[in-house]
Amino acid sequence: MTQSEFLKTVMPFKDKVYRLAKRLLVSNEEAEDATQEVLLKLWSNKKKMETYKNIEAFSMTMTKNLCFDKLKSKQAQNLKIVHSNYEDHKTSLQKQVETTDSLDWVGKIIETLPEQQRLIIQLRDIEQYDLDEICKMLNMKNTAVRVALSRARKTIREQLTNTHNYGIK
Repeated sequence: MTQSEFLKTVMPFKDKVYRLAKRLLVSNEEAEDATQEVLLKLWSNKKKMETYKNIEAFSMTMTKNLCFDKLKSKQAQNLKIVHSNYEDHKTSLQKQVETTDSLDWVGKIIETLPEQQRLIIQLRDIEQYDLDEICKMLNMKNTAVRVALSRARKTIREQLTNTHNYGIK
């Protein structure tokens, strides 16, 4: 595999790898480092890449595992998960403030979810992977992924509703 073939294969999903790393590690620098490390591993194993059925899914799994390893290490004790990759420049200031507030609340709620639910929400609702891909990436059964996704969405919905309806009675 030549360098141009490698870039043609990897570049379309490089940003997804970064966003997943950012979701798990929070720090821009840590996410950039993780992305580079995944790309470097792919490059060093470029001869094996042709044998993989789905290089993107394989890369996302590598990213997830690498980030979990970093989070488990003693150096990553202070990292936390946040969501900050959404901007809308075409709305009024009032709507922007409301959207930012809602996204902040959703981000805070996602932080409180169990690790597995957090990861599934990221992959499904933010990265837009289909359920079969998520099942392969996380080595889980379809039913387990759907249940975890449903529970995560229900928790987010309930907590968001409680937050926004608090004081309105």
